[in-house]
Amino acid sequence: LFKYGFPNHPLNVERYQEFLNRFERVRDEYIDCIVEVNEFRCSESYLKLFHTKGYIEYVKRLSELGSGFLDYGDTPAYKGVYDVSLVSVCATRDAVLKTIDGGVAVNLAGGWHHAFRDRASGFCVFNDIGVAIESIRDVALNILYIDIDAHHGDGIYYSYESDPNILIFDIHESPRFLFPGTGYSYETGKGEAVGTKVNIEVMPGADGNILLNEVRNIDEFITEKEFGYVIIQAGTDGISGDPLTHLDYDIDSFVKAVKYLVSIAFDRGVGVTLLGGGGYQPKVFGEVWIRIITEICGML
Repeated sequence: LFKYGFPNHPLNVERYQEFLNRFERVRDEYIDCIVEVNEFRCSESYLKLFHTKGYIEYVKRLSELGSGFLDYGDTPAYKGVYDVSLVSVCATRDAVLKTIDGGVAVNLAGGWHHAFRDRASGFCVFNDIGVAIESIRDVALNILYIDIDAHHGDGIYYSYESDPNILIFDIHESPRFLFPGTGYSYETGKGEAVGTKVNIEVMPGADGNILLNEVRNIDEFITEKEFGYVIIQAGTDGISGDPLTHLDYDIDSFVKAVKYLVSIAFDRGVGVTLLGGGGYQPKVFGEVWIRIITEICGML
């Protein structure tokens, strides 16, 4: 699972190792809270819940070839990229299914919110979030998707822009300054889905106080809205010093923001899955996710 990444690339597996190194030091302390899942069902058929057959075959071909790009230059192909990406999808799907009746799950190698149904984008091969949504939507009815990654979750937003049953709350750096250049505040859904989506743009240099203030806007958004499951993409690339973004969140504020969002699921009595998403400072990624997981244990 922790092989999702690309050689000589901003998104590489070093960040998972940083997390694992820290996790080894606290594993025994939290043994009654954390259940590690090393085996789960995995099938190509899951991809077809969200992705087109043609795109799946395209990824297979480039995975066998082992060279080139899956998009226009951000997402490299290498031998085995199909299998690694499929495992990530299966892990997120399994996490969601295991907590559909309540509880918390985490997949640090998930949250690939830029992938569209028919194409890769922004380091994202397959969209595990989309597959997870399609896997539970008949059971959970409305699903609340929250995204605080520095980049707009365009692959999810535009896939469900006209779907009133998928609630989206996305805080990200202004599209005027950062890839993918989407997610303007006036984008609130289309047709019967208008008002079921919120895009919040923050300016370069936005700090942790701004993040916390914007996160609290979710309270008004979900008032009188029903949902049966929560998915949180909590990419750490908005934390100060990230090489690909221009935000200035501090670690303490980011962890507080995630806890606040998790508490929404607890208050409603529904399950929640957290996904690692972006984050290109390996040590920061490792530290933040240890903090998040141990803090959530304290909430249970």
